[in-house]
Amino acid sequence: MTTLAFSPITDDDFAAFWPTFQAIVAAQETYAFDPDISFEAARQLWCKTPNASVVAKDENGQVLGAYYLKTNAAGPGDHICNCGYMVAPAARSKGVARAMCEHSQQQARELGFLAMQYNAVVATNEVAVALWQKLGFSIVGTVPNAYRHARFGFVDTHVMHKTL
Repeated sequence: MTTLAFSPITDDDFAAFWPTFQAIVAAQETYAFDPDISFEAARQLWCKTPNASVVAKDENGQVLGAYYLKTNAAGPGDHICNCGYMVAPAARSKGVARAMCEHSQQQARELGFLAMQYNAVVATNEVAVALWQKLGFSIVGTVPNAYRHARFGFVDTHVMHKTL
């Protein structure tokens, strides 16, 4: 695996990450974001609203992926966080998602979160489901036909949880 450097995402980093974000969202296979989302709306969603937004770069400064970390719910539920991860196509199957997930858990602990929950992991995203399970997440619920997949039609989503 490539050595990764993690840092808070900058506007320039997001601009470099934008093609990855755009391609993943347009594919309509893993994220329930509007496939026609604008650059500014995506930047707001990924970089400005969350508690933290982090970029993963290789030793040459190339953006290989990014994640956001945010409070999953308000008030009495604000001790649980939620994350989203995206990996550049050329960096897939090289440990980037694993490294980002591990990094995000440490970030979450430092921010005082007690657990991490993924609200809608698309069941057909078997690579992600298996990785999250290897990293200690459990499927605590399944929502039938909750995602309209571009290739498979209506598919289930999983709620996955891990105590930190």
